[in-house]
Amino acid sequence: MLNKFELDDFIKAALKEDIALGDITTDSLIDKASTSTAVYIAKDDGIIAGLFVSERVFKILDEEIEFMKKVNDGDRVKKGDIIAQIKGSTSALLKAERTSLNYLQHLSGIATKTGMFAEKLEGLNTKVVDTRKTTPGLRALEKYAVKMGGGSNHRFCLSDGVLIKDNHIKAAGGVKQAIEKVRQNIPHTIKIEVETETIEQVREAISAKADIIMLDNMSLDQMKDAVQLIDRRATVEASGNVSLDFIRQIAETGVDIISVGELTHTVKAFDISMRFV
Repeated sequence: MLNKFELDDFIKAALKEDIALGDITTDSLIDKASTSTAVYIAKDDGIIAGLFVSERVFKILDEEIEFMKKVNDGDRVKKGDIIAQIKGSTSALLKAERTSLNYLQHLSGIATKTGMFAEKLEGLNTKVVDTRKTTPGLRALEKYAVKMGGGSNHRFCLSDGVLIKDNHIKAAGGVKQAIEKVRQNIPHTIKIEVETETIEQVREAISAKADIIMLDNMSLDQMKDAVQLIDRRATVEASGNVSLDFIRQIAETGVDIISVGELTHTVKAFDISMRFV
């Protein structure tokens, strides 16, 4: 998660982008002493995430604004539900509206999509996790939204853990060589994950004692064979072209983790509107 200072920096940059030299419409129409009450209304069914960000947008413009949550992050809402009530300076409400909703709609869209994938895995021990395919600058918030939707987080950045991918393998001369070389240069507390595309590579990864073996773009039959071959000697992750219609079949092969880039890189904003009351 972003700390308060980092979050404020992101929000201030977004407000500066939107307000620039001022809000010519609001500044020309609204008396500075005017106050109003508004509500956020869900326009669809889904999962909410990012209320604390949405609130902070208003507070940065005017600390006196009251932001009263009617639901919490991670809660499911129905079309027509009141998500929050905002009360205070009419001018500040109007100026903050778009930026506040942009964050809330985007993060709730991620949470809602994650929830759809997580539901497909009910009754199984397989976890759905995100990837690094995130919006530049918004990774911490987007990964937070994944958790609110019932998913889990993969590594946060390149510093978090070893993940030996196809280009690393080519550069190192093979799966086993890559694992052995990286093991010489990392602390014993760091796990090693390796991406495999064939059963032969899976065998190499087992032989070199990889902690996590990723099955990349394999068929269901290949995944079943790989899971049996690994036989709990490593955590098994499936990745590549995972769809909502296909994810349960993948999970039923026995993999432990399924990583889905779509959770963050192909997201429809959750529809929310602000209405004065």
